[in-house]
Amino acid sequence: MDWEPVIGLEVHAQLLTRSKMFCSCPTDHQQSASPNTRVCPVCLGMPGTLPVINRRAVEFTVMTGMALNCSINSQTHFDRKNYPYPDLMKGYQISQFPDPIAFKGWLDVESNGRPTRVGITRVHLEEDTAKMMHVRDGGDAFSLVDVNRSGTPLMEVVSEPDLRSAETARLYLMKLRAILRALGVSTADMEKGSFRCDANVSLRPKGATQLSPFKVEVKNMNSFRSVTRAIQFEIERQTRLLNEGGRVTQETRGWLDDKGVTVSQRSKEHAHDYRYFPEPDLTPLELAPAWLEDIKARLPELPEALKDRFVAQYSLPDYDARLLSANRTTAQLFERCLAASGAKGDALRTRAKTVSNWTLGELARLTGAAQKDLDDYPEAARLLWATAINQLADLVEAGKLSSTQAKAVFEEAFTTGRDPKAIVQEKGLAQVSEAGAVMSYVEQAIAANQPAVADYLSGKETAVKFLVGQVMKMSKGKANPALVNTLLAQKLEALKST
Repeated sequence: MDWEPVIGLEVHAQLLTRSKMFCSCPTDHQQSASPNTRVCPVCLGMPGTLPVINRRAVEFTVMTGMALNCSINSQTHFDRKNYPYPDLMKGYQISQFPDPIAFKGWLDVESNGRPTRVGITRVHLEEDTAKMMHVRDGGDAFSLVDVNRSGTPLMEVVSEPDLRSAETARLYLMKLRAILRALGVSTADMEKGSFRCDANVSLRPKGATQLSPFKVEVKNMNSFRSVTRAIQFEIERQTRLLNEGGRVTQETRGWLDDKGVTVSQRSKEHAHDYRYFPEPDLTPLELAPAWLEDIKARLPELPEALKDRFVAQYSLPDYDARLLSANRTTAQLFERCLAASGAKGDALRTRAKTVSNWTLGELARLTGAAQKDLDDYPEAARLLWATAINQLADLVEAGKLSSTQAKAVFEEAFTTGRDPKAIVQEKGLAQVSEAGAVMSYVEQAIAANQPAVADYLSGKETAVKFLVGQVMKMSKGKANPALVNTLLAQKLEALKST
């Protein structure tokens, strides 16, 4: 039988607030905090403590709901979700169940040229759990609990089961991450745990409309590649099981990235297992219409609209525009370069492609080699790079620096923080573009390499590449390559007629 995958995703994103969801403890534990140093009686779950709602976290959740085309609940409340895990200090989690902040939205994803509209079931707000650390010391094994993360604002985005392939699921996650970063509500870094995904995967006969009651939830995926591999593995596992006459067990499975398999963890919980009831220590929330309108008016330009503007305004290829708009910091650096260049009209569009090449090429290569995102660097560093890209683009366009030299200068500026023009002057890298000086190198190369000249004159036009290389070698790479080619061609053609 032919089977159709049915996939829904649950994404948890830690919010970029200064304090935790229900107390004043700072949320900077990922940067430099030692274990259990960002705690207080509230996030430790001590008896007699009372939570207070973080207004900024609610605002961020409303912003996300609006960006995902959701309806916003003007009246909402928090609930207690009860489960006895050792990383849950109180024995329950403050979350939302029947009345989330946002609901019934959608996000369009394009896969293989085909659009897919993925429904957004809900966007709700809750608190994160503590973090378990499993330690082995010689023959002893034990677990430790770091409470620093407990109480960090956590936003959950739940999709409808509208995804039909692992690849489409990956594209959905990438687009969702780009939106969260554009809004500035989360770093959405999977490797650091601030953007976590659980996938619900089931199969049904192709052409069927009813959902299978036997779905599997896959956890422990910490990269887009892991999500793609885990979903694909689960599709293949369930297909094989059903084709052999077996039955899919509704359960939670963990992804083992090093082995490339999912393994059973526990039976799948249902909502009633959590014994939800309204949080008695928090009053219901009423979101004032004027406040919601103010949030809507402050929404930034989202990645899809930004991409379309880059294509229309700067004539960028769709591929470039999509990559630049996927990260707000990258897009800001790109436009900062263009604004500083002072270029207008056709010159602006030409410079836009040049800056795009630098941003997506050399800058991305260097940050990638350092295993960092642009967001991880201080504003002063990003300002320097924007200046450097403009300076080097000017030098290359003026024929004063070759593209190879420019890349070397940019790498040194990136590493040392020095001004590119100072590096060029110090190393004497200025390109030789004066015709007389370049002609001198050309004549020397011709005189010193007569066999190659004879090959060219006999019809082997590829010999000119060797001669170009000799000119560049003699000039120590400083001769303008375009001028070298022009003058060398002129000189060799003149030799043909003698």
